[in-house]
Amino acid sequence: MRNNTKKFTSAILSFVVVSIAAGATLAQTSSSDDWTGVYVGGHAGITVGRTGVNTSTIFSPTGYFDATSPGAINAAGAQTIESNGFNGGGQAGYNKQFGRFVIGAEADFGVARINKEIVSGDEYPCCTSSFQIAQSVKTNWMFTARPRVGVTAGPALLYATGGLAMTNVEYNAVFTDNDSDALGTASFKKTRTGYAAGGGVEVKMSDGWSAKVEYLYADFGRVSGTSNNLTVDGNDSVPENVFTHSARVKSHNFRFGMNYRF
Repeated sequence: MRNNTKKFTSAILSFVVVSIAAGATLAQTSSSDDWTGVYVGGHAGITVGRTGVNTSTIFSPTGYFDATSPGAINAAGAQTIESNGFNGGGQAGYNKQFGRFVIGAEADFGVARINKEIVSGDEYPCCTSSFQIAQSVKTNWMFTARPRVGVTAGPALLYATGGLAMTNVEYNAVFTDNDSDALGTASFKKTRTGYAAGGGVEVKMSDGWSAKVEYLYADFGRVSGTSNNLTVDGNDSVPENVFTHSARVKSHNFRFGMNYRF
């Protein structure tokens, strides 16, 4: 994941240097250096997801687990899922320029895919048997609505941005062991509201067109749920052993985009 991020960052820096140089030439034919107005466009890039997942349980004297088992399960159930995915979609916004300073607002919506599973496990402290926990997290889309504040530098606009972000989160977990064929599952889907913050560089390529590179960090907080459907020996239910599941979804979004100003 780190190598992919470094390569993409290098590509962004190269684009910024080339774009500013090209933009400086193209800007000479532009009839206006004003960023004021409505614009629409599209973007595409990569999403680097980093999701903290957790599956834990409790001891019950009438349940399945030995008193020493929950501690081992809870330690193994705390994991971090790292994944790379695609993002792409459209955006629309408005800018108002005051001298070299530009303020505005932008909303965007599109695909933002995170989809990966992590499997962990250990031996029960009391026994020679072992358990396994499989957890997965998936997102499909992201919406943001953000103010932008920036300053011009020749044909370039350097800006910072931050505001509302929304996504969908799908979480699944499966607990199993090789002692009594224990099986417990959990699944939930939720729409989450969080925040996105970052910045970018946008460069005028003509009177109407501009190109940008942008980074957004998004944090959607923690989603959680419980399950008590543990079974052993194929069908014996053990509801006393309640499981708690959670996932905190965060992502780094690197995007290239084009805008057309009206």
